[in-house]
Amino acid sequence: MRRGLARVRFIHMPTNVTPEYKKAEEAYRKAREPKDRLDCLREMFRTIPKHKGTEHLQADIKTRIKQLTEELAGPRKGGRRSGPSHVVRPEGAAQLCLLGPPNAGKSSLHARLTGSHSDVGPYPYTTHLPVPGMLPYEDIHFQLVDLPPVSDDFMEPWLVNALQPADGVLLVVDISDPDCLEQVPTILERLSEKKVFLTATWPGFGSTERAKTSETDDPFRLNLPTVLVANKSDLDPDPEEVEILEELLGLRFPTLTTSAKTGDGLDEFGSFLFRALEIVRVYTKTPGKPADTDKPFTVRRGGTVLDVASLVHKDIARGLKFARMWGDEVFDGQQVGPDHLVSDGDLVELHL
Repeated sequence: MRRGLARVRFIHMPTNVTPEYKKAEEAYRKAREPKDRLDCLREMFRTIPKHKGTEHLQADIKTRIKQLTEELAGPRKGGRRSGPSHVVRPEGAAQLCLLGPPNAGKSSLHARLTGSHSDVGPYPYTTHLPVPGMLPYEDIHFQLVDLPPVSDDFMEPWLVNALQPADGVLLVVDISDPDCLEQVPTILERLSEKKVFLTATWPGFGSTERAKTSETDDPFRLNLPTVLVANKSDLDPDPEEVEILEELLGLRFPTLTTSAKTGDGLDEFGSFLFRALEIVRVYTKTPGKPADTDKPFTVRRGGTVLDVASLVHKDIARGLKFARMWGDEVFDGQQVGPDHLVSDGDLVELHL
């Protein structure tokens, strides 16, 4: 695994970049929609200083602009076709991607969690395209995207693009298969070669190892919080098997033990993701009308009234003056400004 990591070429940010470039790079890090990321890439290329010290980064930016432009263009009419889109538009409270080696039961698990119609078969590489589905949890949904398997022999060239909008990864392994001791390091190595790193750090667990970004970081390094999903537990009922696996692999991912066949452990996924991603549900109310308590808007811990307004409508966010709030940390109808932090279960009435 050390050999694979050594092959990665890291790009360090020159210290003399402009404030405009730094702003564009920060916007790129936060962008989730492919169109928004493409706009940010174009702004990064426009504002980056053009000198020898940035040549590699300029080339990387141009390559990603080309790839994303082709991805957004979709199939061409006539002539050579570019194929189907491989980037799934994020929906719900968060997007999580399912990764794993062949025959780990990933698609079966996705189908049980979401009710999707993923192709399931007793042979490898059943999944060829991203398959989205929604996992319900209380009054929200998490979007789970089933991706093709990764092995030493093959990884879809578009898989990295499909991971860009994700908030995290479910790394699914067949806990009964001894080969997973080799499969997991292979997946980590193949991804690291493409600057994608699976980390054990989730926002909700207060880790002191929380990743920090600085202007010296590679802007295209993708760190994805990961949970190890030990599937097919019905074939290997030893509860200590997962701990042994992690010890042998030297991993410290949070773990979920489940069986797509029997359904054991499926109920834990929603609550884990809710806590790990620090989801905050906010309900809205139009002045003079009853509150809408059926479908909350979701932000993360540290989100503000303005963030909620942006989810309701961009025009509302631009014209927002103040809000009235009801919740555990405010008195009923308290007037607050756009920068006021929201808490889970808050009711917000937006005023323009």
